Amino acid sequence: MDNMCGANVLIGYARVSTQNQNLDRQLGALRAARCKIIFAEKATGKTVKGRPELEKAVDALGTGDVLVLAEWDRATRSMIDGISIMQRVAARGAVIRVLDKPHLDLTSKIGQGILAFLSALADDERERIVKRSADGRRAAKAKGVVMGRPLTLTEHQAKEAIRRLAKGESCRSIAKSFDCHHSTISRCQK
Repeated sequence: MDNMCGANVLIGYARVSTQNQNLDRQLGALRAARCKIIFAEKATGKTVKGRPELEKAVDALGTGDVLVLAEWDRATRSMIDGISIMQRVAARGAVIRVLDKPHLDLTSKIGQGILAFLSALADDERERIVKRSADGRRAAKAKGVVMGRPLTLTEHQAKEAIRRLAKGESCRSIAKSFDCHHSTISRCQK
């Protein structure tokens, strides 16, 4: 693909993991670094799959361009994905610049190796986050905390839905009367 951004363009990428997190700090750093184009998204850090803005950022790179990241772990928390990103960027004739790691020369094999090591550390951190989250959920459940979305129907409504289903009324009809989705009613049968 031809370089659609011109020669030696700084292309920024920013990511946060959840919808309630804020991109402002990263976007400010990328603007301060004089990125001409910035791709940003709110997506999980577990894998690079399902990250269309990262794909667009890499695809926009041409020979001599620079993919600028505020922090390396915003691109990936997986060593394998990190190496894959470095290879894809290098294949396009571009380089990576990480703002929070200015001492790394990512055009050298040593710099790329260090970045692969940092990817492994980010991968390890991701595993620890997952473990802590799972431990927290288990502890909350042991204390009787109900996890997940709040129930759509009250206990009385669920019993009424089951009674009406038993009489042959359709899930859609019952759902309309309770102002909920028909799948909510069909789950009452289980």
